[in-house]
Amino acid sequence: MFYDSLIKLWEESGFAALTWESLVMIVLACIFMYLAIAKKFEPLLLLPIAFGMLLANLPLTGIMAAPPSDKEVGGLLYYLYLGVKKGIYPSLIFLGIGAMTDFGPLIARPSSMLIGAGAQFGIAIAFIIAIILGFTPQEAASIGIIGGADGPTAIYLTTRLAPHLLASIAIAAYSYMALIPLIQPPLMKLLTTKREREVKMEQLRQVSKLEKICFPVAVSIFCILLLPSVAPLIGMLMLGNLFRESGVVERISDTAQNALINIVTIFLGVTVGATAVGTEFLKPKTLGIIFLGLVAFMFSTVGGLLIGKFMCLVTKGKINPLIGSAGVSAVPMAARVSQVEGQKALPGNYLLMFAMGPNVAGVIGSAVAAGILLCLFG
Repeated sequence: MFYDSLIKLWEESGFAALTWESLVMIVLACIFMYLAIAKKFEPLLLLPIAFGMLLANLPLTGIMAAPPSDKEVGGLLYYLYLGVKKGIYPSLIFLGIGAMTDFGPLIARPSSMLIGAGAQFGIAIAFIIAIILGFTPQEAASIGIIGGADGPTAIYLTTRLAPHLLASIAIAAYSYMALIPLIQPPLMKLLTTKREREVKMEQLRQVSKLEKICFPVAVSIFCILLLPSVAPLIGMLMLGNLFRESGVVERISDTAQNALINIVTIFLGVTVGATAVGTEFLKPKTLGIIFLGLVAFMFSTVGGLLIGKFMCLVTKGKINPLIGSAGVSAVPMAARVSQVEGQKALPGNYLLMFAMGPNVAGVIGSAVAAGILLCLFG
């Protein structure tokens, strides 16, 4: 009797159901957690993604299982994941980003928009390669948008064009965003000279409060009239920034940039990680998408750096091309990487505020790129 009980306990345990795919994903999740905790590679993103990946690959939990019928209950993360599938979390994330972000550097130097546009180069490259490899235009557009280094935008576009690829694209987009400190520096050193990296930039002009208040309103009107499909992203981004700059809704602004975005980040990170189930994630097509996402992200970084070098040449050395890498959308991660690399080249060289201009431009640029792709292939 006791022996039979032990056998039954083992057979019904997760240990008996472990597969090689589950073990690979569990190891990968642990590596991500190590990078988040020990190396501090954007832990706010990478840690919940990694733990969600761990939970989803522990057998028999049913934590991401859909309910068998309307009268039965599904897994916890299945319901939280609906915010990803329905495009709710991306817009709320943009609301928080807008409330957290100072658009002043972009307003003070509008030429930063050129870098933000150039840093979308990887989207086009990945799109073309994906088409050549046999993906549909809708799938290729969803893969290409990973190059914008903007997880919410990638999710928003994919839910509308290629929802069957949502899991792999969301994982790729957020993983590469979290791994920016690992991916970008080699490209920055490869494409810039030491002399260029040492360039000190002039102080930005003071931006008035009126300019900061008018900017989100003007951008909303222009971008949404041009591309109505991006209203949820651009609208929430600019609403959050208007909360910040108006100075009359401090409580709402504080909630958007702290409590709200933190809660949504937890839900989004854990559920995105939980989509990486070994049996699906370790398929050739999924791994191909992950690789194409890396190609897109790297070429976007290259595009931003090349525009930065061009601006350095045109201004006769007044622009440090390192800020070009911040043209990808990951705010403020990419700007911080520019700052770190600039200080490695010349201690005391502060590039963060200068890099925030292209960084903010990248957020707007990736949303506009998504709107164009949605208009063409939606």
